[in-house]
Amino acid sequence: MNQPGLGVGIGWRPEIAGFVADLPGLRFTEVIAESLHHPDEELLALRDRGVTVVPHGVKLSLGGADPVDPRRVAHLAKCAELLDAPLVSEHIAFVRAGGMEAGHLLPVPRTRAALDALTGNIRRTCAELPVPLAVEPIAALFDWPDAEYDEAAFLTELLDRTDALLLLDVANVYANARNRGEDPLALLDGLPLERVAYVHVAGGAEHDGLYHDTHTDPIRAEVLSLVTELCARRSPPGFLLERDGSYPPAAELRSELDAIASAAGLSPVT
Repeated sequence: MNQPGLGVGIGWRPEIAGFVADLPGLRFTEVIAESLHHPDEELLALRDRGVTVVPHGVKLSLGGADPVDPRRVAHLAKCAELLDAPLVSEHIAFVRAGGMEAGHLLPVPRTRAALDALTGNIRRTCAELPVPLAVEPIAALFDWPDAEYDEAAFLTELLDRTDALLLLDVANVYANARNRGEDPLALLDGLPLERVAYVHVAGGAEHDGLYHDTHTDPIRAEVLSLVTELCARRSPPGFLLERDGSYPPAAELRSELDAIASAAGLSPVT
């Protein structure tokens, strides 16, 4: 991101815009790019006071078999320019196929063919963006059969093939390792941490034996431990709390931000 020391931020949502605006130590936030057809004045005020605002896309479908939609890429580029963003981010996932919308981020098969499709779409996207792109591995409730790579090797080769950065979600690292019965530290140690642009942290819950990355539950102690483990290996520019719906009282949000800061060895935002 080339903006060291961003500390701990929180995702901007209209429902908590006032809370975000009132955080005295806030240095960066993130906004869903597809919601920016009519930017909120409070969001633009954050930009104007020097808060780094990162547009975060959810509908490019970088992992789809079809080429990315140029109109969606153009919108992401426009968001970056509007917000003076140093980068934008999207997911390593697909959301549509054959003209049908899934309404959900779906995992990409870890195969050479899927890697080729991702590489092509990321290169097409980066060619039209005014700023770098960071890509985020999602929390997957299932893996496609016949994988040719483990997750770390797949991500490493993808980043080697492209100019993309890595948006690392430690909650997703925890979710994927837990659901596969693997060690999250092994996945963390297999990733190219020098390519991390910033880090997501979120809460989740277990249902029917699977861990779901809900963004509506409190952050688990195991996820905060991964924040500490990550910082012991390489300190990323910043951490961002993701909350989507079921927003708790302001005091609880502040407590979560402070918990992330403590785990990362950073000064509190609040």
